[in-house]
Amino acid sequence: MRSDIGEGSILPDFELPDFNDRLCRLSALQGNDPMVLTLHRGLFCPKDRQQLLGLVPFAARCAVAYTALVSISTDNSAMEVNELRLGVGATWPFLYDKERVIARELDIEEYTDEHHHPMIPHTFVLEPGLRIYRIYNGYWFWGRPSVADLHGDLREVTRRCRPDFEIDTPEMRARWNRGEKSAFFPYGEYGERAGGRKPRAA
Repeated sequence: MRSDIGEGSILPDFELPDFNDRLCRLSALQGNDPMVLTLHRGLFCPKDRQQLLGLVPFAARCAVAYTALVSISTDNSAMEVNELRLGVGATWPFLYDKERVIARELDIEEYTDEHHHPMIPHTFVLEPGLRIYRIYNGYWFWGRPSVADLHGDLREVTRRCRPDFEIDTPEMRARWNRGEKSAFFPYGEYGERAGGRKPRAA
């Protein structure tokens, strides 16, 4: 991993095709929410499938928690990455990096695999603005985060980015009574959600 990519730094705003061959930028998929970004070898890797299978029920929690979930693989086509997505029953956006842009830019080429030329699997937990909160190196399967790990990370990320995370404090009640609604859901930065959050493209 590049030395300047670490906790507290900003992940590059990669733009890649998704499983429908539509170009997607990470910042657009994230919006103003926390995000879990998983990087994978691809369709051929059983470790990737096991990780993704574990994320399928977790994705439902992300939906109600206003948290984006995105996966990127080094598959070579929309068809391949969609086969991976459908094979595990995933509902969140899958992108593919045929040109290995991420592997080169982040310096995470899996140089020991001379056949598939994948990237080393990683999981990023991101604060809004693609700011890195936690990085997990998943070259070995146990290096990948459990759902419990992600839950703990996202609790802290949400505490940092949602002013009303602890809504029951005297300070927050006083802000509400003063009419400072911008710090509360669904006002202020949450305004676009006032009529209900639109589901992410699947």
